[in-house]
Amino acid sequence: MHDVLNERERDILGRLAGGSTDRQIADELFLSLNTVKWYNRQIYSKLGVRSRTQAIAHARGAGLLDAPGPEPAHEPASQPLAQRSLLPAQTTPFIGRGREIAGVRQLLARSRLLVLTGAGGTGKTRLALRVAETVAGEFSGGATFVDLAPVSHHSLVAAKIAAALGISESPTEPLVETLKRALAGREMLLVVDNFEHVIEAAPLLSELLAACPQLRMLVTSRESLRLAGEQEYQVPPLSLPRSGEAGGLTAADLSESEAGTLFVRRAQMTRPDFEVSESNAGAIGRICIRLDGLPLAIELAAARSKVLTPHVLLERLEGARDESPLRALGSGARDAPARHRTLRDTMAWSYNLLDDAEKRLFARLAVFRGGWSLEAAESVCGGDVAGDVAGDVFDGLASLVDKSLVQQKETPGAEDEGRSPRFTMLEMVHEYAREQLEASGEAEAMRRHAEYFLGLAERAEPELRRAGFDHWCGVFELEMDNLRAALEWAAGPGDLELGVRLAGALGLFWYGRGYHREGIRWTEQLLGRLGEVEVAHHPQFLLSAGHLAFLHDMEEARRLFTEALAISRRLGDREHEAWAMTMLSYVMLDDPEAATPVAQEGLALFRELGDLPGAAQALNIIGEIARLAGDDKRARRVYEECLEICRVTGEVRRICYMCNNLAYIAQHEGDHERAIDLLKQALVLARDRRNLRDMADALEILAGSTGMTNSTDEEGALRAARILGATDAARERLGSLYQPADQPEMARIFEAVRERCGGDTQAFRAAWAEGRRMTLEKAAAYALGEGD
Repeated sequence: MHDVLNERERDILGRLAGGSTDRQIADELFLSLNTVKWYNRQIYSKLGVRSRTQAIAHARGAGLLDAPGPEPAHEPASQPLAQRSLLPAQTTPFIGRGREIAGVRQLLARSRLLVLTGAGGTGKTRLALRVAETVAGEFSGGATFVDLAPVSHHSLVAAKIAAALGISESPTEPLVETLKRALAGREMLLVVDNFEHVIEAAPLLSELLAACPQLRMLVTSRESLRLAGEQEYQVPPLSLPRSGEAGGLTAADLSESEAGTLFVRRAQMTRPDFEVSESNAGAIGRICIRLDGLPLAIELAAARSKVLTPHVLLERLEGARDESPLRALGSGARDAPARHRTLRDTMAWSYNLLDDAEKRLFARLAVFRGGWSLEAAESVCGGDVAGDVAGDVFDGLASLVDKSLVQQKETPGAEDEGRSPRFTMLEMVHEYAREQLEASGEAEAMRRHAEYFLGLAERAEPELRRAGFDHWCGVFELEMDNLRAALEWAAGPGDLELGVRLAGALGLFWYGRGYHREGIRWTEQLLGRLGEVEVAHHPQFLLSAGHLAFLHDMEEARRLFTEALAISRRLGDREHEAWAMTMLSYVMLDDPEAATPVAQEGLALFRELGDLPGAAQALNIIGEIARLAGDDKRARRVYEECLEICRVTGEVRRICYMCNNLAYIAQHEGDHERAIDLLKQALVLARDRRNLRDMADALEILAGSTGMTNSTDEEGALRAARILGATDAARERLGSLYQPADQPEMARIFEAVRERCGGDTQAFRAAWAEGRRMTLEKAAAYALGEGD
């Protein structure tokens, strides 16, 4: 029965049962009053009651109030006041971090030296103090806090610890020996804060622990101490809002996240009338995500609520006003440490602890967007750039990871596929690095970045037509932000030829993975300046541009393919001539008698060149021409021939296409069982390859046969409508368009499903809307009958 309500709902119901008012609950949980009332309605609905009294009675009868609630903060009654006062009192409410508190307490129970690491502003100090408050009563000597931020040199650390403990230095012995003697018999917790800038003093901690067997230390630092026996715990950012399946973010979604709760609470401390609403929840959520859940950044952003609405603040953080987001995050509280008054101060504190080689590497890494591999970092940032040397990239990168300025990020399947881990920076750390790069001059670093990704794309391009399609598309999706950065630089102040070559190499990725609008945007932007680029690079680019234009402007595609054919012939480039001829036939679908001989000529040239992927493409197009002309018999024959070639080349992408095309023919013949079998094969292959565009294609065609094998299946039409709703939403998010040869088929399928639902009825619209709220993965499972 406990599963009826989620953890937050059980917590609120327990507080209601304890006599708390809605306002008291809102204050205790840092929620708005409207959010608490929303939760009350959810509780009543789930329990099938209409009032608070009924809800409490029902919950008690069902045992729902027996479920454990959140663990209260431990305040040991037996702890002497003098001991408790050695921890500084917190003036603002502590929010969230339940999982982290539990994890740190568990590690502290078995480790005498526990170091909390993380980037500046992640809340290491607040977490350490919170944990110390909860465990201080477990130490007969209590807990003492030592703030090392004001210490200017590592030689002064011992004196700072002594001062915090009230230990006087003796003129007759070294201070370290005095500390050992004073602490030798004491059972206590020492919380040492901000160790990163006096890291040379780390051996002192080992000395004290060795001499004082009942002493434990909880240390915060932006880098590990590298001591024997040290247990490191990386403090993560706050949990972020999770949007619903429909893609929108509600006030309730926001309140479920620590980052969202912190923003709202801090905003209310600035403006007591600040309320979360459905109109501003999305902007607040995006602010929290933009700031990576970094507590300091969120607090500084929320403080701006006094003068800026969430939407305007988000604009500034996203750079819509051509200014650094760091400027929007200044003017913190006057009683905050100097390094925390602006986010730039926090970043500068870490940056100034780097040596010169680390500073150069840190700045150069700003050319990457969305993360990078070790190989990319070594290629782009290593060696001599702009007259200086970054040093050894591997060691430098390891040091920046240790100092919490760079994060190592494991990607799914990386180890199985032999790929190295990826690295990334928090958004605001990246903004600071970008400022350093701009100050040092970034042109050469950007060129090396663009050249690296051009080399990657040109190496991959031939493999995109073979079994390597899915592998390389996976690489490109990981590097999507870097590819965009390279194209932006090349099309702007950089190297136009590099941009044209890169767009030409990425054409099949954009087309085959469904990033149609993205590809169209880049090729159209570059097309007008193609004359400035050496003609040898024109055919590949024109083929890519034509392939994408083919999805929305047939005449423009015809022009581009015709130009590619003419230039290829003039250059004696037979491979591109074959592709241009074959693709030209594809834009002649409205004239099958003229199109077929052109496609056959392209097929003959591919066969002469021994190019199996090209031959498969030509056969596919011959089949498309025949299918649209109503010659299903011929279409089936060439599709099956194409399928045989794809099984030889391992081109799984085109195997999916052939299953789809053969399913169209089966539907034409009324053989829906055959169509369903083919489409399930295509759908499973597409899902295994994580290709959303191919999943959408298979699902849409499958909707045309869903429920058609059983005339009594009244639910079949509504299932089909849900599937179509899910694919419609997925295509919107992806920016994916229909191939011209598929447009008449999809119009047929959509109209048939709508009519089987009784026309444009409420039932059809409801099923369609329900489908739009599904993820494509859920829609696939639904269509395959998994979990029914």
